[in-house]
Amino acid sequence: MNKFAVIDTETTWGDAVMSIGIAIAESVTFELIDKRYYILTPFKNHGGMFTSALYVNNIKPDLECPREKAMNNLRRLLAAHDVTSIFAYNATFDYRHLPELRHLDWHDIMKMAAYRQHNPKIPSCAECYGTGRLKRGYGVESVYRMLSGDWTYCEMHNALTDAIDELEIMKLLNHELCRYDLAKIG
Repeated sequence: MNKFAVIDTETTWGDAVMSIGIAIAESVTFELIDKRYYILTPFKNHGGMFTSALYVNNIKPDLECPREKAMNNLRRLLAAHDVTSIFAYNATFDYRHLPELRHLDWHDIMKMAAYRQHNPKIPSCAECYGTGRLKRGYGVESVYRMLSGDWTYCEMHNALTDAIDELEIMKLLNHELCRYDLAKIG
């Protein structure tokens, strides 16, 4: 595997996907090599917790279109890069919302980032379950801050920026990609 993808979705109040962000990276360096941002019509108009972030910082979608067209474009993009593995933070959420991509191998970044045995930046004073998982503070924002030391970081809840930030979490964890086999879902 030479490349992999990190994906994030944002949903409406009715639980329909209204945006998809994808970051494609090189599998050894984890460097971003391509990205796409899709806003899905008509769902963008249905309202959701993070509707205000759809165009945050003047981010423009690569496509603003119906879901079928966006998914066809996304599948072509993944095929063009020979991507067979998808990564996401709390991947079961995105996996459930993107059945068109279930033929790919899915991995959950959170299953590495939220566990003491996989994240050396979890402080010794942090409360963890017997499994090693943090009891609280294991969302993207908390983990990004912990790993980067940037205590001013705020998650934007824009699907594209979140996918790029989740890729950065993977880079900061500094695990080889094969280690994420422990976090496979689906």
